[in-house]
Amino acid sequence: MVLVDTSAWIEWLIGSSTADRLTEHLPQQSDWLVPTMVQLELAKWLTRELGEDKADQVIAFTQVCQVVPLDTEIALMAAEDCRVYKLATADAIIFATARSRGAALLTCDAHFEGLPSVTYIPKSDS
Repeated sequence: MVLVDTSAWIEWLIGSSTADRLTEHLPQQSDWLVPTMVQLELAKWLTRELGEDKADQVIAFTQVCQVVPLDTEIALMAAEDCRVYKLATADAIIFATARSRGAALLTCDAHFEGLPSVTYIPKSDS
C-alpha cells in the first residue's frame, strides 16, 4: 500500500520532470490509499488550476482507489503527529492515515523528509 500525497499527485498530473521519478514508486491503482483530506486538496487545486471537468475526472479516479475517511483513530494519531513531528494539521492527517494502514507515504513535500515510512522525491528545479 502506498499513500500518494497531494504534492506527488500534482507533480504526476502535470507531467513534471519530477513525475518521471515518482512513477517508479506508484503502485497499481487498487493499492493506492487516498485519504479524504487528499481528495479535498486535489479538488481544490484542480478546480482552480485545471477546471471542474479535470477535477471530476481525478476525483473519479481516486474513488476506484482505497479511500480512507478521517475517523477518530486517525484524528487522534494526527494530533500526536502534529506535536511530535511539528506537522500542519492537513499533513498530520495524511501522515497518520498512512501510518494507520501500515502504508508508505510518497511525497514531494520536504517537511515529510526523514519521517518513518516516507518516500521523499524532491521536486526538480526544471
